[in-house]
Amino acid sequence: MVKTDIRLPPSGTRLDFVAARTRTLGKYVVGCLHFAAGAYLFIHSRLGTDPLDTFALGVLEHLPLTVGIVQTSVAVVCVGVVALWGRRRPPIAPLFTFFFCGSIIDLELRLDWMAKFAAPSLTVLVAGTVLCAYGSALIIMSGFGIRSIDLLAIEIGTHWRWPFWAAKGAIELTLLGAGFALGGPAGLGTLFFLVGVDLLIQPLVWVNSRLFGLVNHGIPARTVTA
Repeated sequence: MVKTDIRLPPSGTRLDFVAARTRTLGKYVVGCLHFAAGAYLFIHSRLGTDPLDTFALGVLEHLPLTVGIVQTSVAVVCVGVVALWGRRRPPIAPLFTFFFCGSIIDLELRLDWMAKFAAPSLTVLVAGTVLCAYGSALIIMSGFGIRSIDLLAIEIGTHWRWPFWAAKGAIELTLLGAGFALGGPAGLGTLFFLVGVDLLIQPLVWVNSRLFGLVNHGIPARTVTA
């Protein structure tokens, strides 16, 4: 009889793996939907958007592109920097995340579903802040398709020992400056995003991990607690 090293996995292992992957992708998709809805609310408020959308909308003032395409281009740059810095193969999933979220934003802008509601602009900004922060936390925790800005911020934190919020803020201030120079919208909403979203992500990751029992596959523990 020929011996072989092939071993069948224990009972339930394959099902457990499928269940774990399903939960991971579930966190990812829900996170993308939350973030895109929040970004749309920032744009709808007309009080300024998040820095990435400020940059994207600024580019659209000069080129016949879409938010999804511009955001994907930013993702390519961020992923390229991470790959070169970490000397590893560039991840593909973050590119899809920017295109996916940007395309959802494009769709929401076409439908403009908030046009039917007369909500105060400040309320819209608060809702957008919470949605973007919680969406970002879920995407990061999924460990799949981490938004390339967040991925670069984690890389900066790993090499330079910066807290996540400081690294992410530095990247977004760069995008904000370039986007505003191109004619993109900036204002109170932008401040809400820079302060509210960036500072809420780490606490929400902690809440999801400690209180809701969600597994954190993304941001390193040291960076979360920095």
